[in-house]
Amino acid sequence: MKSLLHILAISIVGIWGSTFIATKVLLVNGLAPADIFFCRFTLAYVATLIICHDRWFADTWKDEMLFMLAGLFGGSLYFLTENTALMQAQASDVSIIVSSCPLLTSLILPLFYKSERMGRKQYAGLVIAFFGIALVVMNGHFVLHFSLLGYVLAFSASLTWVLYSLIMKRVMGRYPVWLLNRKVFFYGLLTIIPYYLVRDSFVTDITLLFRPSIIFNFLFLGLVANMGCYVVWTYLMREIGTVKATVYLYLNPLFTIIFARLFLDEHITYMALIGTAILIVGMVLAEKVRKPHRV
Repeated sequence: MKSLLHILAISIVGIWGSTFIATKVLLVNGLAPADIFFCRFTLAYVATLIICHDRWFADTWKDEMLFMLAGLFGGSLYFLTENTALMQAQASDVSIIVSSCPLLTSLILPLFYKSERMGRKQYAGLVIAFFGIALVVMNGHFVLHFSLLGYVLAFSASLTWVLYSLIMKRVMGRYPVWLLNRKVFFYGLLTIIPYYLVRDSFVTDITLLFRPSIIFNFLFLGLVANMGCYVVWTYLMREIGTVKATVYLYLNPLFTIIFARLFLDEHITYMALIGTAILIVGMVLAEKVRKPHRV
């Protein structure tokens, strides 16, 4: 059973890694990052609402506020900071910084939950894995184009996902998985509204949304990458632990590079392959169960 859960985690991260291709298609066709987020979350929310519609509110207003924060940090704020960072800095630089999410999660969550604490070997594995993913993302090109704003936004994106994980840890044991994610999608959409109040408008050319390639990519992003993957990811965090599940996010850039090679014909260097080997070693160490000390 546990092996199946870990396979699911790798599969989810693989799908999230492939969203780079779909998102790039949408960007090339003239859609803005915020519009892509709004459309994919709308699809996810409507589909989830069809499946889970027998309950509307949380048990308490405090929990309802936690859901709103989860939608803010794991939805609108995460995507806005990450996508805006990509406009301010090199994609490779942003990927490396955002990939610090598992390391940040392993440092912050144990401060609130003893069950999420890791041993020294596991922390060492996280650091090794981060070094490996840096080599993978750089892909043999060790040139950093410094952008303070871009780096701050990328780190903010990583931090928002950590806060999302922390909030979900508080509520996911008390509510059905479908309800949890329906709330996240709803509040993600609700908290993006202030952004639209200070920008021009939503999708200046509405005909874009009716192109077959646009429709296909939105269906993939909204129904598969969002609705399906968020639901399964919430289940995985509950079953194997938030920190252990988040470790698999290290594989996200690796899958992105693989799909970019397959569909965009981007070159993979030997340095990236070495980084992949280091990444795998680090993840194996990070995933080892810490044995309790004998008294």
